[in-house]
Amino acid sequence: MKKLGLLMLAAAVSVGIAVAQDTVKQDTKDAGHATKDAGKDVGHATATGAKDTGHATKTAAKDTGHATKTATKDTGHATKVAAKDTGHATETGAKDVGKGTETGAKDVSKGTEDAGKDVGHATKKVFGGDKKSSDSKTPQ
Repeated sequence: MKKLGLLMLAAAVSVGIAVAQDTVKQDTKDAGHATKDAGKDVGHATATGAKDTGHATKTAAKDTGHATKTATKDTGHATKVAAKDTGHATETGAKDVGKGTETGAKDVSKGTEDAGKDVGHATKKVFGGDKKSSDSKTPQ
């Protein structure tokens, strides 16, 4: 009986070990499948994210290019208008300066003429009319 008990004990232990091994194998297979599925999911998500990022980058670059083109066109137009306005203002200013110089020259000329007349009148008053200078009669 002792042998029979040992034999049964050995059989029970063997069956328990075999069952435990099958469970470990199955758990390992399940873990492998789960890892494989997770890898596929991560790969799919990465591919989708990269595709979406690429599309967004392409769209942003296109929009930026369009905005740059528009801004450049607007800047060129504004520069052209400003140059035209500056040229017009310079032309007008030059005409105004020329007119002012002409008027100033006429005013100075008239003032000089009037001053000459006044000096002539004053001189005539002081020294008399058409009389000759007394210097010629002075004894030597």
